[in-house]
Amino acid sequence: MEALHARVRIRWVLRGLVGAVLLAVVVTAAAVFFEERLADAGVWTFLPGLLVAVLGLLFGTAHAVLLYRDWRFELQDDALYLERGVLTRVETAVPYVRVQHVDTQRSPVDRSLGLSSVVVYTAGSRGADVTVPGLTPERAKRLRNELRELAVESEPEDAV
Repeated sequence: MEALHARVRIRWVLRGLVGAVLLAVVVTAAAVFFEERLADAGVWTFLPGLLVAVLGLLFGTAHAVLLYRDWRFELQDDALYLERGVLTRVETAVPYVRVQHVDTQRSPVDRSLGLSSVVVYTAGSRGADVTVPGLTPERAKRLRNELRELAVESEPEDAV
């Protein structure tokens, strides 16, 4: 089983930080709204938002560390196999015969961290694509090419 690049943790922590800040803004706005209706609380009005931001950052960091610890993928004989999850463990096998096409993606955050993702689009229902995040651009290109070759080599009678 192959692990993701360690810098993916930074990406996940940043995602958690953005969520924590947005939630803190909502909580602070609600506190300011209710403070105007109640007695003047002054600087204490911003304490709930600050608390939400700190707790959100701590939770997001812990989630990123635990997710990185458990995120693995492997190219098996007949399928791409993925294991991931923190609270809920998800194991996915994508048969090569079901692969429609494969992309590499790099968001601005990914580019700044030197990361890339591989997205595998499969035949089937809507939203049946699988993403392998947190790869170096070179590894992502190799994985994309390997998956493409394996999909071409697979026979329709191998389908699950």
